[in-house]
Amino acid sequence: MKLIALLLLAAAPALPPDVRVEKDISYLGPDRKEKADLYLPAKIPAGQRIPAVVIIHGGGWVGGDKAMARELNIGGTLASNGYAALSINYRLGAKTNGMTAWPQNLHDCKTAVRWLRVNADRLHLDPAHIGVIGGSAGGHLSAMVGVTQPRDGLEPKEPYGDIPSSVSCVVDLYGPLYMKVGELPAGELPVTAVLRYLDKNDPPFLILHGTADTTVSVERSRELDAALTKAGVAHELVIIEGAPHTFHLQPKQRDLRPLVLGFFDKHLKKVAK
Repeated sequence: MKLIALLLLAAAPALPPDVRVEKDISYLGPDRKEKADLYLPAKIPAGQRIPAVVIIHGGGWVGGDKAMARELNIGGTLASNGYAALSINYRLGAKTNGMTAWPQNLHDCKTAVRWLRVNADRLHLDPAHIGVIGGSAGGHLSAMVGVTQPRDGLEPKEPYGDIPSSVSCVVDLYGPLYMKVGELPAGELPVTAVLRYLDKNDPPFLILHGTADTTVSVERSRELDAALTKAGVAHELVIIEGAPHTFHLQPKQRDLRPLVLGFFDKHLKKVAK
């Protein structure tokens, strides 16, 4: 465990000086071991409300952590540009079987959105403008947060059961389209499949994927792109030539910060008329 912690620390980028972090928040309640880290601008102007983003880590639904290099990079970037960012740990599956955590892992992600709304006044957040971003398995869960609605039966009953978990936009970094659930009848989508829940009322998507990804084929994002087009959902697919699996907002191939910040600014920040 000490070695893992040292490796995480060594890989962690330095946070911008205008960012503060509140670590290990019990966003799921005192009975849960999974915590969250909250990234905030060092100063929020008096009377101002800022938008917020939930960050969902990857790890094949069975590993990963809220404070790995990608999540630190995203959290620091967002907070330095006027956002609150809640990077979460969530229920993980047993070793190679992510389905042992389903649907609690999705419930935890939705609870993170609710937590931001519940704490909006205290943290000076705009509860009407919350987004979600995640990479790999976190990309899948981010997409599921975006496309599932109460009628789909995937809303957690507690905590904050009367608070909506809807988001205004989704950034999906090289996420798979579903978790493995065993054999299915031909043509049937699993309950974990993003494509199962798409409709025209879903929030806008930004999808990022590298051509050198050997873990999740870039074809999965092209498939999502086509399905979103068919459903009439606003979205953009950006293919990064030569990028492998698991990159953050500053891979060597391209600085993605202007693209991602521009997307969040468009959908989460109020535009002056």
